[in-house]
Amino acid sequence: MWLPLAGLVAGVLLGLLVGVEIPLGLVKYTAIAVLAALDTVLGGLRAQLEGRFDLAVFTSGFVVNTSFAALLTAIGDLLGVDVYLGAVIVFSMRIFNNVSFIRRDLLRGWTREAAVQGAGESEGR
Repeated sequence: MWLPLAGLVAGVLLGLLVGVEIPLGLVKYTAIAVLAALDTVLGGLRAQLEGRFDLAVFTSGFVVNTSFAALLTAIGDLLGVDVYLGAVIVFSMRIFNNVSFIRRDLLRGWTREAAVQGAGESEGR
């Protein structure tokens, strides 16, 4: 449990300390890649909480989702259409859905845990 948290803290600190400038032409691609990555990570967390996490599905989803979103953005740029806006909307909806499922799973676990502790305390009296 401590290794992912250490990686998160190290990544945030590195991101704050190292200034990275993204060229204007790549901003759309970067935004799509970040949303696709966040969607995949939250989907993986949700799958882990539900007990159905599969590393191969997670890894392939990360690569395929990010690549496909970038490809759609590139095709949209070639056609002069802002296709990336559709991807932003879809990824945003999926992110919010995953966050809501994660929240429900965590709340359900905490309420069960509190109920078990409350029952254990009342039995001990």
